Amino acid sequence: MSGSDKLNIFSFTGKMKILHMSWIAFFITFFVWFNHAPLLGAIAESLGLTKAEVKTLLILNVALTIPARIIIGMLTDKYGPRITYASLLFIASIPCFAFALSTDFAQAAISRFLLGFIGAGFVVGIRMVSEWFPANELGTAEGIYGGWGNFGSAAAAMSLPTLALIFGGEDGWRYAVGLTGLMSLIFSYIWYKNVSDTPKGSTYFKPKKIGGMEVTSKGDFYFMLVMKIPMYAALSLLTWKLSPAGVSILSESAAIAIYVSLAFILIYDCYSAYNVNKEIFVKPVPEVEQYKFKQVAVLNVLYFATFGSELAVVSMLPLFFSEVFELDMVYAGLLASAYAFMNLMSRPGGGWISDRFGRKKTLLILTAGLAAGYATMSMIDSSWPLFLAVAAAMACSFFVQAGEGAVFAVVPLIKRRLTGQIAGMTGAYGNVGAVFYLTVLSMVDYSTFFTVIAATAVLGFVALLMLEEPKGHMAEVNEDGTVELIKVN
Repeated sequence: MSGSDKLNIFSFTGKMKILHMSWIAFFITFFVWFNHAPLLGAIAESLGLTKAEVKTLLILNVALTIPARIIIGMLTDKYGPRITYASLLFIASIPCFAFALSTDFAQAAISRFLLGFIGAGFVVGIRMVSEWFPANELGTAEGIYGGWGNFGSAAAAMSLPTLALIFGGEDGWRYAVGLTGLMSLIFSYIWYKNVSDTPKGSTYFKPKKIGGMEVTSKGDFYFMLVMKIPMYAALSLLTWKLSPAGVSILSESAAIAIYVSLAFILIYDCYSAYNVNKEIFVKPVPEVEQYKFKQVAVLNVLYFATFGSELAVVSMLPLFFSEVFELDMVYAGLLASAYAFMNLMSRPGGGWISDRFGRKKTLLILTAGLAAGYATMSMIDSSWPLFLAVAAAMACSFFVQAGEGAVFAVVPLIKRRLTGQIAGMTGAYGNVGAVFYLTVLSMVDYSTFFTVIAATAVLGFVALLMLEEPKGHMAEVNEDGTVELIKVN
């Protein structure tokens, strides 16, 4: 199983069947997760929502995905992608149906918040694909998985307004949203019946302990604790946004209770991480089993800027085109879908380039393009020809999504048995970015919003200078104690 000639996207057997099943599962999670974005106008009118409440729904939609990706990453490493993805698709259909049946803002907000859990599905497929593909094909395979799956948000933007019109009436959007939940429910069964965690005869390496990510040095342990803080800060930022200081959805006492709860959860999270890693304070980890946590940290920062900005922009772009160019929301949604449409080629392209020209060099070029792309979008106003504004958005999205593909070309090459957890933490940082950017959007104009994203991309470029090109082999320990070397380049 070596050589890129064996990666035939028209095949539906062996590893290619797993790849196709994985991206379809991911596609459905994004189709469900962003089923509200192209229907916001109809939803707001039906439920009588204010502009502040609409923007609150956008933030709520990405909030729960932060802890969810960490949790799903641990569950994937422990129980395998087959059971984890099936369970997630099944359970997530419930808040999807609840959102479709909402009659006021409170019900819509709670179900939208819970529906954020389905955004963690991405992590599961990263581990699944890494089990089935060799290192020299992994970037391309993960790129196809991420890109074609990510297209679910564009498919929602292109199809759901039409579906809502077909169903007709004030409740058309409810039927369209409910249909996405039914898709999730049905595919959970199809997935479970048609996949296996590894090729026949291969070992599925599991973490030695569950409850936190394993690290291999004392310095890395403290570094990991520091990297946990932004995730809790993002949830605190969301709480502040919903408090009387923001849109006054939460009372002051409720906000304080959430802040205190987050502080206690952070303390418990750090304690759990210590329990998983306390042996490193007694004796050093054998050199052959070590990995550098800074590799994870750099990828976290890059995914904050790439996927974080994509989540935020996909959520707001229909409104942006509608308001700046005074367009009908259905037409604006179709134009905005061009941004996510690029996922079909750009994310696999980023993985493919990474496979052939090196992980670090590829990321440096794409991150520079990302910063330039958002700087260009910050200059779009009503004086621009509409076709030029759409072209600028599509060009920017190439660097955003190719960057995401290149990030996850590296993730599985750090430590195989921790792939789910590393993908979970890196993926969570994408959502941290989304919460940050959407909160910024709620306080500034569109031009400033895009400028802020460009500035964080520059910070990502600087962080990237610390990344080390994955080389040689990673070591994994079998259950019988023998060490197996897995090629990473």
